[in-house]
Amino acid sequence: MTETTTASIIPHGILYTMIRVAHLDQSIAFYSDMLGMTELRRETFPDARFTLVFMGYSDQPGGVTVELTWNWDSDGYTHGTGFGHIAVAVADIYGACSRLADMGVEILREPGPMKNAPTETGEREQIAFIADPDGYRIELIEDHA
Repeated sequence: MTETTTASIIPHGILYTMIRVAHLDQSIAFYSDMLGMTELRRETFPDARFTLVFMGYSDQPGGVTVELTWNWDSDGYTHGTGFGHIAVAVADIYGACSRLADMGVEILREPGPMKNAPTETGEREQIAFIADPDGYRIELIEDHA
């Protein structure tokens, strides 16, 4: 019998966030063409009539992904009031938003400093919000790392 330690029973990382999408190909195109993600894995379940597509920036263990779930017999979903957004990093937020707007992506909040956020350096984080094809909000955060 294996001894259980506290470290082995406490979650230690986020694997993915799942969102339901109405049109899988359109969503894959958005996440790859607009946000630069790659399709990392696809799982199809014909008997249950759904497909899962995992999109992300890294196929290394521990790389966080977005799971696009397409239920073949559904053509839309309501988001409710509990879900907020997915956040992604971008080196040049103004350039990224200009590119995305040129590609027809809806910019929900123009890029600029995050208001009312306390900072240690006095410099405010630069953010923007866009919408994916299903209306999910995506926050772009300028990150120079």
